[in-house]
Amino acid sequence: MTGKSAFIRPGIPDDDNRDYLPNSLKNSSIVVNENGNNSQPFPPRLAECSGEIADGVVDHWYLYAPESYDPTVPVPLVVSLHGGMMTGWAQAVYTSWTNVADREGFIVAFPSAGTRNFWTVDVAAEDVEAFTRPDAEGMYLNTPPANPKDNHDLRFILGLIEQCCQEYSIDRSRVFMQGMSMGNLMTSQFARYFGDVLAGAAGSGGPAKPNLLFDADGRPLNRAGPLAIWQSRLDLDGPPKDAGMPVQEVVRRNREYWLAVNGITEPPAISIRGDDNFAFYRGGHADLVFRDVRNRDHGQTFDDAELVWDYLFSGVRRHENGFIQDTGPSCPRRGDRFAVAVANGCRRAWVCGGVVDLGGEAFTWRKLKYHGLGGDALVRGEYVYVPLSFIASTFDAVLEESEGGAVAVLTLSDGQSLQFARGGIGCVRNGRVTSMLAEAVHRDGRLWISLEWFASYVLELRCSTRDGVLYVTDHHANLSTNMAVLLRDLLV
Repeated sequence: MTGKSAFIRPGIPDDDNRDYLPNSLKNSSIVVNENGNNSQPFPPRLAECSGEIADGVVDHWYLYAPESYDPTVPVPLVVSLHGGMMTGWAQAVYTSWTNVADREGFIVAFPSAGTRNFWTVDVAAEDVEAFTRPDAEGMYLNTPPANPKDNHDLRFILGLIEQCCQEYSIDRSRVFMQGMSMGNLMTSQFARYFGDVLAGAAGSGGPAKPNLLFDADGRPLNRAGPLAIWQSRLDLDGPPKDAGMPVQEVVRRNREYWLAVNGITEPPAISIRGDDNFAFYRGGHADLVFRDVRNRDHGQTFDDAELVWDYLFSGVRRHENGFIQDTGPSCPRRGDRFAVAVANGCRRAWVCGGVVDLGGEAFTWRKLKYHGLGGDALVRGEYVYVPLSFIASTFDAVLEESEGGAVAVLTLSDGQSLQFARGGIGCVRNGRVTSMLAEAVHRDGRLWISLEWFASYVLELRCSTRDGVLYVTDHHANLSTNMAVLLRDLLV
């Protein structure tokens, strides 16, 4: 690091402007804020460039060199790709790459797609017709050539990297790429074909369709080899066009692709901090960071660049022999020190970074109101239930059972005593009657209760639930949709 701090300049909010990319942002102090894509004032050092880099075509790009740049010192290069219908300067103002570059002293290039601001990305053979017909606005996406070496956009980006290395003192072992939405599709495509010129690649939104990633036998389609990868996904994002499957499955397959290419076989370290859900994978050849953001729409969070740099790019190098080395990022990738996760229908649990046997299949129990409703019932709560024996082993307690398991006493390490009974929605805690969220259930000769109730009401821990998966930890954490899928995959 340069020792400097990142700095955000004040902007002029324009919340009444709902254009996708307001031209008024260019060369101005206007900012736009929405759930997912938030801008900063136009960076004053952002240089507009144009020229013939590939195929005799005049392309356009933007370059950012921080004030601290010293041509005698090799620095990293980040190439950041905009989303469809956007521009290079838009990617500069909709990210924090220039802010991080000011602090860390690296160069950032923001190329613009030349054909209607759409990158020319891969399309599977069976999708060509659907991909190239007009969409609702009457616009066609760009049909890619059969050979990626003939793809002008790929050639442009390759040439731009080389030109930056000629014009600036660039550390070629530290060249990175990041993209948003269609820029993520382009980054993924570049990584599969020409990723051997990069040390790492990152993307937010816009996961690729699985039929571009795997052949008919399920083998990864890749020409460039392993690469340090970052994937940011958004909780409220939709699937790719004509995906033919739920977005969660597309996200899973994109993750599985790089797990396979990078030779990753071990479970990740998981950390959930607020709305940021991280899975840190260590690979045999290169690492993968998976990030899912709760309650965010398609796009990229403003701090995505900061997180990508701090947790991955800052520590990654590519040696001349192609070996990807992680020297240690500026922010260590650690899982939550304490965390417990259980999932409806799963017989295993996630406890402090590892998978353990639950002692039975977790289930969801509904708290019902039905008296006075003429036979109908209202659901007043749904909770994931676990056996008291699991709670005892996980939280260092002693369990005593009687009456065929219909009565149980749990003694915690701090001396607290809790007595439960079959069908009771209350327990006796330290000699006093205490209500629970729902009644104790007697199943398989044991009592089961809501883990959420025990963790939050007895131990004052933080609980978050999504799609039948419960995450318990000792700090503020909001479980996201794709992280719930990931955890369930670990526990089946």
